[in-house]
Amino acid sequence: MKKENYINKIKQFFSSHKRMPSYGEIMNLTGLKSRNSVFKLVNKMVSLNVLEKDKTGKIIPGKSFREIKILGTVEAGFPSPAEEELIDTMSLDEFLIGNKEATYMLKVSGDSMIDAGIMQGDIVLVERGAEAKEGNIVIARVDEEWTIKYFRKKKGKVFLEPANKKYKPILPKQDLEIAAVVKAVIRKY
Repeated sequence: MKKENYINKIKQFFSSHKRMPSYGEIMNLTGLKSRNSVFKLVNKMVSLNVLEKDKTGKIIPGKSFREIKILGTVEAGFPSPAEEELIDTMSLDEFLIGNKEATYMLKVSGDSMIDAGIMQGDIVLVERGAEAKEGNIVIARVDEEWTIKYFRKKKGKVFLEPANKKYKPILPKQDLEIAAVVKAVIRKY
């Protein structure tokens, strides 16, 4: 149980300082009395994938550093009894990001995609270079302007379709370039 407490203290430090603690700072955080004890603790955390070491030997967050507990399911229909039960853990990075180098986020402005559940102020996680398929939501440059819309093909013609009846489909007059495919929508309440 002590190990969990040490991990939590390091995570709290990372959250508030936006960097990993030094070995000396870990010693202060954990109350360990020697650098050798800290070295052993760090190596144990590396073996558990909580921490990693970069090329210079500095510690960085490991694969399981940002994992979040999955405690069960919740009924979206009629209410039903539920018990909290640890089912698994997952890293949001692994769940959401397929190609880290080609992935970025954009803030949504406007209401043309509200019927797809994408609202003003949401963040969309997009992957550059992913092949757009019929029905994908894409980030596109159409006639020199950028937008987020459904990618559609009909009778050999490509067009962009909004998810709001107030707006009409967009047929390119000159050019249409698909820059990225939307992989996830993030909304903070």
